Amino acid sequence: MVRAKAMPGLRRSRILVLLFSTVAALTMCGRLVDRLERDKTQIAMIQIKELEGALTLFHQDTGRYPTTSEGLSALVENPRTVTTWMGPYVQKARIPIDPWGRPYLYRCPGRHLDYDLFSYGADGMEGGNGKSADITNREAGMKSPLRSKK
Repeated sequence: MVRAKAMPGLRRSRILVLLFSTVAALTMCGRLVDRLERDKTQIAMIQIKELEGALTLFHQDTGRYPTTSEGLSALVENPRTVTTWMGPYVQKARIPIDPWGRPYLYRCPGRHLDYDLFSYGADGMEGGNGKSADITNREAGMKSPLRSKK
């Protein structure tokens, strides 16, 4: 039985084409992943702005922001101590979760503004840079009405 000789040049060129195609595909996938993370950050900023609007409406009706213990759920359900509540203050009567599947964090009084509203971002941990950066109402360009008047 005679075996046909493989053509080494043809095999190398196929390997190079396959290698080049793989590198190109991986580069495109990396760019797509970066784009998706940027989009998630933008979605978080938009949701924080929407929640800030709901908190402003709550404040207008009640004369105060929800306490930390009442949390963002006060935008959906009337806290027992509030008689002038006119909510729910968010669409679909539910608080959105951040694009990474975690609840937004809320603190009132805040460390930086009248309240702090934030997500720990992609890594889910406080602090970080780039993809791991926290997204807050300060970074989203927000100003709480009470502090901006002082």
